[in-house]
Amino acid sequence: MTIERIVSHGHTSPASGWYDQPRYEWVVVLKGKGVVAFEHGEDVTLGPGDHLTIPAHTRHRVAWTDPDEDTVWLAVHYD
Repeated sequence: MTIERIVSHGHTSPASGWYDQPRYEWVVVLKGKGVVAFEHGEDVTLGPGDHLTIPAHTRHRVAWTDPDEDTVWLAVHYD
């Protein structure tokens, strides 16, 4: 298991790149707002307290984070 704290301020993933992780990821937004986009077309908007489980090898990217305040994420990667 890997736990990481991520702080974004208007950051997004590179437009040409998708995350394709070998492990499950559970992510929760502690502060701010963000949008996670999935390759199959679904976008999920997350705010404080919202969480999401991303299955292994599900291609996704961060499409948007709030440019006016920090977005603080807690991500847990597990098998």
